[in-house]
Amino acid sequence: MDQDILRTLLEELRNGRLGVEDCLERLKGLPFENLDFACIDHHRSLRNGASEVIFGENKLVADIAAIMERMISHMENILVTRLSRDKAAELLSAFPKGIYHERAKVFTYESVEKRKKGKGVILVVSAGTSDMPVAEEARLTAEFLGNETESIYDVGVSGLHRLLSYRKKIMNASVIIVVAGMEGALPSVVGGLVERPVIAVPTSVGYGASLNGLAALLGMLNSCASGVTVVNIDNGFGAGYAASLINRL
Repeated sequence: MDQDILRTLLEELRNGRLGVEDCLERLKGLPFENLDFACIDHHRSLRNGASEVIFGENKLVADIAAIMERMISHMENILVTRLSRDKAAELLSAFPKGIYHERAKVFTYESVEKRKKGKGVILVVSAGTSDMPVAEEARLTAEFLGNETESIYDVGVSGLHRLLSYRKKIMNASVIIVVAGMEGALPSVVGGLVERPVIAVPTSVGYGASLNGLAALLGMLNSCASGVTVVNIDNGFGAGYAASLINRL
């Protein structure tokens, strides 16, 4: 339940279109609901502007479905991250209105129509095609949160002319998420071109000495470009969420 839904509920109560007991029943789940295996934070969209996100990895499908049912009853839009194809197939049987984005392993369900909240375009840039799953998780998260997004993929530093051919699109973005594995150099390059916030996302893509993304993480943390901030390895969701907060300002 976000601020707009709560405001409508209170207006219906004030105008007599809704009884006190009905209003109390609809508010009963605030601020959270205990399902024994999960405590659902129905108050989060009122505090933070977005519903609680479900981390799908290691959760049983039955548990995810139970959480979704309660969130839907509160008119909350749902984002499930790190969801396998098999789990998604089961959820789609139960919630056919949902959409599974296989590359990003993201499942979305709209209880209410999304409203645009961002003031500009969030651009997601990936160094390689292998970085796209993380990049798509970032892009879909930002889009789910009400932002316009664009993407540029496979423009890493081994062929810098590819990136520079998109210079106009890069300069017009309000926030840029840059996703890279290997040595993680691309965020520094982008950060040196723009006067926009750059959020760097290291991925676990690379050969042995990349150390499952640690090399990219350390390279990004040591970026010489001003204005580059870094999230955790493979954390496309965190980058998309942070970019959304910036884009609302």
